[in-house]
Amino acid sequence: MTGPPGSIEGLYPFLYAGSSDLAAVLEQVRASTVAKAEEIIDLRQRIRDSEGSRLAACAQAMADRFAAGGRLLAFGNGGSATDAQQLATVFLNPGAGRRPLPALSLSSDPSVLTALANDVGIDVVFARQVAAFGSRSDIAVGLSTSGNSENLLRAFDEASRRGMLTVGLAGCTGGRMAEVHSIDFLFVAPSASVHRIQEAQTTMYHVLWELCQAALVHGGP
Repeated sequence: MTGPPGSIEGLYPFLYAGSSDLAAVLEQVRASTVAKAEEIIDLRQRIRDSEGSRLAACAQAMADRFAAGGRLLAFGNGGSATDAQQLATVFLNPGAGRRPLPALSLSSDPSVLTALANDVGIDVVFARQVAAFGSRSDIAVGLSTSGNSENLLRAFDEASRRGMLTVGLAGCTGGRMAEVHSIDFLFVAPSASVHRIQEAQTTMYHVLWELCQAALVHGGP
């Protein structure tokens, strides 16, 4: 039985078939895995070629802020909230032999998020925290697959007003994040796939962390 497109049966027909060809199913899985791996490799290479020098410049600017006593505030919605938390963890707890850098995820406290969303509105859940925690020496990093999240745009506006270094990671063509002037460095993963975008963004913030660590070793206190 094969269901309509978008249905569970349509997505996974072999689960609903009366009998299945195991070898054929395994081949489909293999081909799908290879295709996805090739997609992300190609996307990462394109980002490296187009954004390599800007990633290095951004990492140096971040290192300068950290050297001046600044800290990193990361934020995002949904899956990007998870990425924001991981980004903060990478900087804060880098492992043996690496310098821990002060970083905080503004997406990680459900009490703060739900209080602001309930009492004021979802559009300000990050901007209010930036206003409370952010200072001129700090860094604001926002992640979005679409680039259209209103609460990220408001947070970038608040961070820019405070003189913070602002860094955006977006997907597709950058969305509204590509149209504003409050983001100092915007890096776009040019893909329509949310999965490939988030994989590429993970690579980008790990690259920023690596380059930032190197800059601090060679030029920081």
